[in-house]
Amino acid sequence: MLFAGALLAGGSTAEAHPHVWVTSTSELVYAPDGSLTGVRYAWTFDDMFSSYALQGVETRTKGVYTREELQPLAQTNVEALKEFDYFSVAKADGKKQQFQEPVDYFMDAKDGLLTLHFMLPLKTPVKSKELSLDVYDPTFFVDFKLADQEPAKLVGAPAACQIKVQRPADGTATAQTLGEQNFGDGANLTFGVMFANKITVNCP
Repeated sequence: MLFAGALLAGGSTAEAHPHVWVTSTSELVYAPDGSLTGVRYAWTFDDMFSSYALQGVETRTKGVYTREELQPLAQTNVEALKEFDYFSVAKADGKKQQFQEPVDYFMDAKDGLLTLHFMLPLKTPVKSKELSLDVYDPTFFVDFKLADQEPAKLVGAPAACQIKVQRPADGTATAQTLGEQNFGDGANLTFGVMFANKITVNCP
């Protein structure tokens, strides 16, 4: 089962949003000159989606999934995520930044949960006094949640830079009251922005 494929196909079978739950960690990676080069993500999927996605994956040992065995699934997912702009919006001093296609991607499975790891490089490394990174699905098909422990951290950033995270309110109950028809007819296509996970970095 494909993560992005579920976004395209799953809406017709479920009754309310969201359909997939993801726990996210982010590493903002900096170059020696103090410029941000990209974001390294780890996205852990909920147990129901993980179980469905693992169906049909051939393994040498039953119930044990190696990185090699999961690589085709990882590749298909990161390629499909391009259509959704990787659910990431980065701004440097208020100016939106563009991402390249993911690199260094792989999947692993632990305790029945799938995690997709990938590096999302910026097209052009950037220096800024204020950087923001929002992680969310505008349609709220996917509910992104920042991990409880170390949800975001800086890697190689100048020592004076400070990182903060802002967690949104839980929008699941509100979305479920709207029902699938409210999304299917084009309404509420930016509903998810109200529940964006916001990461900000301030550097002198």
